[in-house]
Amino acid sequence: MGDFDGVHLGHRALIAQAKKMARQDGRKLVVMTFEPQPREYFGMDQGRLTPLRAKARLLAELGVDALFALRFDDALARRSAPEFVQDVLLKGLGAHAVIMGEVFQFGEGRGGGFAGLAHAGEVEGFTVVAAYPVSDGPYRIGAARIRAALVDARPDEAARLLGRCWAVEGRVRHGDARGRTLSFPTANMVLENCVSPARGIYAVRIKVLDGNRVALRRNGVANFGIRPMYRTEMPLLETHLFDFDGDLYGKNLCVELVAWLRPEANFSGAPELIAQMNRDAAQARDILSATT
Repeated sequence: MGDFDGVHLGHRALIAQAKKMARQDGRKLVVMTFEPQPREYFGMDQGRLTPLRAKARLLAELGVDALFALRFDDALARRSAPEFVQDVLLKGLGAHAVIMGEVFQFGEGRGGGFAGLAHAGEVEGFTVVAAYPVSDGPYRIGAARIRAALVDARPDEAARLLGRCWAVEGRVRHGDARGRTLSFPTANMVLENCVSPARGIYAVRIKVLDGNRVALRRNGVANFGIRPMYRTEMPLLETHLFDFDGDLYGKNLCVELVAWLRPEANFSGAPELIAQMNRDAAQARDILSATT
């Protein structure tokens, strides 16, 4: 149980522990999460690391048999911890074993925790196991640290804590086609309901998605921001794919932020901008050719 936002290394350790138990007992491995996330519902969220569709795919890649996204609304927020155990875990899911972090809380007023659930398990006949936090030196790996790394222009640090590069997923939308006039056509995406990384230029890897299948892979360079010279109303992720000439409008893209190159900047005119874009592209190619 939990948000599983980011499906980071801590989540992966928990899932590996649960997977081992499930396979030994011949049971299904199920993740239960909430939509919207409780922090979003209570207005305390700073942006997701992974939208639900991406979360589902990442969990499936780890061997999860099913994902249940429980609607978090007023009724669920008011449900007591004992009611949650009876109605959701037992009657709803038929839980045989529950693995959860020691600090995870559930039920009205966050009244349910590990000790209470373990007691309920003894009474009702299901197993409750603690998943201990995964640490990176003296600090626990968590979504807050990963968000901070992205906001501070440290995508490499975020990748280390996630176990993979952080990615933006979404549909390519029509823009003003200005990149094409500069000989740098871009696929434009709006970051919706997710954390906003530092504005600037990134070396990126791109996957063109066809459902859950990767139809095309390319390296590239991307700008996230408002383009000071040609200001946009909202920040956009504008991605230029290397060695690609095609139409991506309406396609779903997964853009992985590999390295931050520089902040956004204003230029005296198009020639200066194009020269800098060429330098950015060359730097991105060098970085991406040196990393796997």
